[in-house]
Amino acid sequence: MVDPGTTPVPAGVGRGARICTIVAFAFAVIAVFFIPILFGLIAVILGVIAATQGDKPLGWYAAGAGAAGAIIGMILGAIVYSAAN
Repeated sequence: MVDPGTTPVPAGVGRGARICTIVAFAFAVIAVFFIPILFGLIAVILGVIAATQGDKPLGWYAAGAGAAGAIIGMILGAIVYSAAN
């Protein structure tokens, strides 16, 4: 029986891999607003680690979200910078 306060991790996926995936998605969102190159790169690395540790689809999605977050963050930063000057 599963404790109602916890979310079960699918079979074959380690808890560490799922944690890396969640943190990677969080860093991908943060990359849109703050230091996109740093947080986007961290999200990509954590996503790849999660995917290689068994969280295949979500780990790769997190890595892609990290790259997208970095690109969107850099574009938004350039727009804000050019509007300020």
